[in-house]
Order: sequence, then structure tokens, then C-alpha cells
Amino acid sequence: MNEAVVVAILSLVGTLGGTFGGILTSNRLTNYRIGQLEEKVEKHNRVIERVYQLEKHEAVMDEEIEQLKKYHK
Repeated sequence: MNEAVVVAILSLVGTLGGTFGGILTSNRLTNYRIGQLEEKVEKHNRVIERVYQLEKHEAVMDEEIEQLKKYHK
């Protein structure tokens, strides 16, 4: 009977260790992937900001061209 209790306790310890090890590994992988996605989002946001600034600059340049066309007529 004592052997059965020892085997049961060892099985419980092994099961708990494996479960927590899997949870920790999964958590690390999830955090890594989230970090990678955050970097990609930040790069995307910088590109969007640059495009916005270029479009604004283009609008100003278009307005200046129109004014110059009117001036030279």
C-alpha cells in the first residue's frame, strides 16, 4: 500500500510539473509573439504618419502651383 501512495504522489508531482512547465513555455511564446506584433504595428504606424505628412506637403505644393499658374496668366 505504501508503494501505491508513493507512485500516486510521484505521478501527481510529475503531472503538476509538466502542466506548469507547459504553461510557462506557452506564456513565454505568447509574450514573444505579442512583442513581435507590437514592433510591426509601430513600424506600420510610422509609415502611415510619413504618408500623411507627404500628402499634406503635396497639398501645399499643389496649392502653390495653382497660385503660380494664376499669377503667370
